[in-house]
Amino acid sequence: MTEKRKKVERFEDLLVWQKGMEIVKQVYLISREGELCRDFALRDQLRRAAISIPTNIAEGFERSSRKEYLSFLNYAKGSTGEVRSLLNVAAELGYLKPSQHEALRQAVLELSRYLSNQIKSLRASDR
Repeated sequence: MTEKRKKVERFEDLLVWQKGMEIVKQVYLISREGELCRDFALRDQLRRAAISIPTNIAEGFERSSRKEYLSFLNYAKGSTGEVRSLLNVAAELGYLKPSQHEALRQAVLELSRYLSNQIKSLRASDR
C-alpha cells in the first residue's frame, strides 16, 4: 500500500517547514529557563538561528523561481549547522542537561538530512 502525498500548495504544507517550526518551539522552551536564559548573547543567537530555518524555507518557497528556492533551502540548512554549534556551546557551558542537548541535536540533524534530501531532489528534477 503506497502512502498518498498531500499536494504542497503553501509552505506550511512542507514537512521541512513543520519540523523547523518544532525546532524553534523547542529552542524557545529550553532557552527560557536556567543559565541559558540569563546568557543573553548566546540565547538570542540560538533563537535567531533557529528562527531562520523555517523562515528561509518559507521565503524561498514564496520566491518566483526554483533556483531561489534552492538558495533559501541552503540557507536554512546552514542555519541547522549554526543551531547545532550553539547547542554544543550551551552544553559545554553546562546550560543544558545532556538529555536536552542530545534530543534537540538529533532533531536538528534529522531536519538537516530532510533539507539535504529536498535539495538533492529539486536539483535532480532540474536535469
